[in-house]
Amino acid sequence: MDEWEEGKLKFLEVVKGIDQGVEVVIPTKPTNSMFLISLTKGANRKFITVSEDDVIDLPTEAGIRTKVTKTLQDAISTL
Repeated sequence: MDEWEEGKLKFLEVVKGIDQGVEVVIPTKPTNSMFLISLTKGANRKFITVSEDDVIDLPTEAGIRTKVTKTLQDAISTL
């Protein structure tokens, strides 16, 4: 498994840890090194941007994991 796949799996794990009812769509390729990620719960949808480096570093960097988790918590709380 490459580092992108590991990061993607960790991202999904963080989302499910916050709210298992949230559906996530992550594009296969970044645009300008950023991913526009869709979070959906019921009829509500929210888009967040996460840098490619943050996704790749998510499994190994505690600081990145904390930052991404906070971003996800804020976004999911508005759904």
